[in-house]
Amino acid sequence: MNGSNGEERIVHEVAMVVPKRVLEEEGDCVEVLVTELKKRGMVVDRVAGLAHEFLKVAAPLETLGNAAAELHIRKPTRLGIDLPFEMQGCEAFFRQPDGTLFSWFERFRCYQHLLYGIVNRDGYDVTLKLDGRELCWAAGESLVRRLESEGVIKQMFPLHDEFKRKELLQTWALNWWNFTNQPIDQIYSYFGAKIGVYFSFLGMYTQWLIFPAFLGFMVQMVDFGSLQFLVLPSFFVSTILWAALFLQFWKRKNAALLARWQINYLVGPSQGYRFLGMEWSSLPFPKELIKNLGNEKSTEKEAYQRYEWFAYRKRFRNDVLVIMSIICLQLPFELAYAHTYEIITSDIIKFVLTAIYLLIIQYLTRLGGKVSVKLINREINESVEYRANSLIYKVFGLYFMQTYIGIFYHVLLHRNFMTLRQVLLQRLIISQVFWTLMDGSLPYLKYSYRKFRARKKKKSEGGPSTGKIQIASRVEKEYFKPAYSASIGVELEDGLFDDSLELALQFGMIMMFACAFPLAFALAAVSNIMEIRTNALKLLVTLRRPLPRAAATIGAWLNIWQFLVVTSICTNSALLVCLYDQEGKWKIEPGLAAILIMEHILLLLKFGLSRLVPEEPAWVRANRVKNATQAQDMYCKQLLRSISGEFASMAKTQQEPQQESEQFDMKT
Repeated sequence: MNGSNGEERIVHEVAMVVPKRVLEEEGDCVEVLVTELKKRGMVVDRVAGLAHEFLKVAAPLETLGNAAAELHIRKPTRLGIDLPFEMQGCEAFFRQPDGTLFSWFERFRCYQHLLYGIVNRDGYDVTLKLDGRELCWAAGESLVRRLESEGVIKQMFPLHDEFKRKELLQTWALNWWNFTNQPIDQIYSYFGAKIGVYFSFLGMYTQWLIFPAFLGFMVQMVDFGSLQFLVLPSFFVSTILWAALFLQFWKRKNAALLARWQINYLVGPSQGYRFLGMEWSSLPFPKELIKNLGNEKSTEKEAYQRYEWFAYRKRFRNDVLVIMSIICLQLPFELAYAHTYEIITSDIIKFVLTAIYLLIIQYLTRLGGKVSVKLINREINESVEYRANSLIYKVFGLYFMQTYIGIFYHVLLHRNFMTLRQVLLQRLIISQVFWTLMDGSLPYLKYSYRKFRARKKKKSEGGPSTGKIQIASRVEKEYFKPAYSASIGVELEDGLFDDSLELALQFGMIMMFACAFPLAFALAAVSNIMEIRTNALKLLVTLRRPLPRAAATIGAWLNIWQFLVVTSICTNSALLVCLYDQEGKWKIEPGLAAILIMEHILLLLKFGLSRLVPEEPAWVRANRVKNATQAQDMYCKQLLRSISGEFASMAKTQQEPQQESEQFDMKT
């Protein structure tokens, strides 16, 4: 259900893939499923495909509201406080930017509750049939889970809302004239907070890139004459201050977005959920530990402390294993590539070598990602979001080594800055082409291949011998599209992992070697303008609608960007030392001293700006204080009424025996 300004519009948001039946028999499991879905208040539309049947499921507003009330979903009200949702008082709750009552994430939770809440309440087992095969639906068992385990429900996936999808295509994906401007509120309403925050971050980052792009273009192209020796240090200082300010102002914008979307709290990793069989939450402590705890506080404290440090030790062990693997296995490979690149004289061969190298490391990184996932599964993390952050840190370590170790080799060992600029240019161009092909071409090729296989299978099973087999239904086309998933660690991360990784590697490339290739900022700005539109087309056209994520920040990636800023201070200081020593314009002694002083000053400024620039706008803090005051006043009034009622009932109880005694005395 989607609605605008109170108008209800039935939208099928979930599809279930079931087999086509050969026999029509009583007790057919699919017929029973459709009947039970309708009993739950859902609207079901059945569509026949080439090899499967599709059940398109929609939930009207009343059905979603009842499910939200059963789940005790807390929503912001017009009083400024979050209260459990009740359908009778729905007008008191804030609506989403698009006018709907529930967000995409909340609707998914309701669909999960409705779908998996269909249980056998008859008190006895029910026999279901499918093409002569009998299935047992046990008492108290979930019907959907039973059919999934038996392979009757082959897959479930979210469906695009065609009306909103076309609207976003016009205002976002195909609107090239707006450059970095995006309809963030509509993106949030359609895809959820996680994707909305990512595109807001990408748009702000691209807007802020305009200043260093212009400055870098001037530094690269203009000859400043006798002042040339001051240009690079000034550019270096400017980019570091720019990056530090950008990250601080992003925190302010993130806080403003959450306030505008009426998310009155940072949705932390512990805010997990389960949908369509996918677990997004876990208990931070095992049930056995909680069950065995005594009533003594000292015993409870010791048990939790042992468990806490045991979890830290396992995470530390896994981190050490990953770091040692990078040093012992990956470092020699990276140095061999860098040395081979240095001794090759042909530019064409260098370009081909870089392309082959990037393809090889994709396979190696996926292998490393799978190993990281196995290590993380042995860790103790509070939720899937914490596990995903752990995966991000480990895999970024692999990519960090692959992306930058060869460049460090050219800088520190050979001091060949012409080769360094050539490597940076090739990496930026090849990486952009590679990621664009991966984002655009690969999903389309997967989609075309799946359609081809389905048509070929249909023809081999007795389809029309002449003419092309057409796929008419939109739901079947959505079924053939690939999901928005990560290239590694699919069970922990979605496609935002690859998009965020691409952005972080680009940021590290332009920041850590800013003094060697200032023009890289301009190339990054142009690349990001294209990235916004290509990613939008990918999400709206070539991929299925993504599952919503609970988190409403960029999470671990913010810490990675902070790390890259600190690293860039060190690398650019080393670049300046090498540059001025090589060109003979400075002596190494005074030059090194001046650069070391500048490095320490920049580190102090970087951390100082985090204190000078507040992470929240003043109006966000004022709204939070106002909401807290309103909530306190409301609770105080409710408490006073409750206390007054209790005292009144107590007084009435005490007066009744006294009155009876007086009446008895009068009669006597």
